[in-house]
Amino acid sequence: MSSILEIRGLSKKFRINHESGPYLTVRDSLRNLFKSTKSSKEDFWALRDVSFNVGYGESIGVIGRNGAGKSTLLKVLSRITPPTSGQVITRGRMASLLEVGTGFHPELTGRENVYFNGSVMGMKRKEIDDRFDEIVEFAGTEKFLDTPLKHYSSGMQLRLAFAVSAFLEPEIMVIDEVLAVGDAKFQRKCLGKMEDVTKSGRTILFVSHNMAAVENLCARTIWLESGTIVAEGPSKEIIPMYLKTGAVDGQEQNNSADQTFAQVDKPAQIDRLEFLTRGQHSQVFYMGNDLEVRLHFRSNMTLDNPLMGIIVYDSAGTPVLFFNNKNYDALFGKYDRRSGVITMQIPELNLMPGFYTIDVHFASLVADLDVKKSCFNFQIIYQSFALAGEPLIEKYNRVFYKDIRWGLTSKESA
Repeated sequence: MSSILEIRGLSKKFRINHESGPYLTVRDSLRNLFKSTKSSKEDFWALRDVSFNVGYGESIGVIGRNGAGKSTLLKVLSRITPPTSGQVITRGRMASLLEVGTGFHPELTGRENVYFNGSVMGMKRKEIDDRFDEIVEFAGTEKFLDTPLKHYSSGMQLRLAFAVSAFLEPEIMVIDEVLAVGDAKFQRKCLGKMEDVTKSGRTILFVSHNMAAVENLCARTIWLESGTIVAEGPSKEIIPMYLKTGAVDGQEQNNSADQTFAQVDKPAQIDRLEFLTRGQHSQVFYMGNDLEVRLHFRSNMTLDNPLMGIIVYDSAGTPVLFFNNKNYDALFGKYDRRSGVITMQIPELNLMPGFYTIDVHFASLVADLDVKKSCFNFQIIYQSFALAGEPLIEKYNRVFYKDIRWGLTSKESA
């Protein structure tokens, strides 16, 4: 008996109703209340024949676009939603953190909800007593313990729910993207606790769009698309495959290494952004490769020293790098052409492996002109530099760059 979870041929169907005819006002709807209306029904398969096993102490990441079936899978595994067909075999207590407030009663106090959740998981009061102080300390809700949960903010509910799930030590933890509700500090705290959980030999199923967190916590990843498994295997193999499709939710455009922006009514604006390595557009960079950013702009005025600045954030949203050509003494003087291209090239991209996001700013010495927030998401992966196949960590673990090349050309010459 090597599996704590067995999923066999799991499918889930939803029935969608389509009403024909134009949009109706409330008055029209009341008038037609007793009239027959034409409607059609459509079957939507959120999951279709999904099968996999989870071993004892294994951490599994589940990734995919919005609508891929990730949340439906976890709800079926948590017995919140019944499957249309298939079977789930669970061998151990399961704690699910799927939505803010899931499993909590709004009329009960925070203290009462801790004990209520523990009893639902089959724990004795003594077991809950032994862990109660740790739960409260982690959640940071001491002052509100005897306040009904309905008066908690969503962040407070999330902190308490996570603490209950983590400290009451279920054999299986099922966690959806709900952690995104918390602030960056709390997310890091949760991820640290999840690392402790995995090291303690408990099982985790983790749905997230934070690919760095999935790769760090989960040795194996399952990629879902349209309710079916596209691929499963080691996270370090599956996640790059997924990213290369540009399929990260809400980031399909952001992942493009060559973006064009619509014209707006501004005196100057960013027209296009390019992100390149070794002369090729890419969203995957090896340690030590170059990064080149090209900012194409349009302007209807003379610019006093055009500036480009970039800010690079890690997967936790912490800014790790900031550059602009002013700080590197690369001023271009007065620029009176109506268009141009500012370039920045970092010869060696010496960030550690992980997932990063870039903001790009366009300005002059006297004014901010345009900004594209979170406009590019990219991954840094290891590259073997030594003959033995090991990266030269001593040389390539820096996050500071001295040798950065800047340039400004007109669009015609570019």
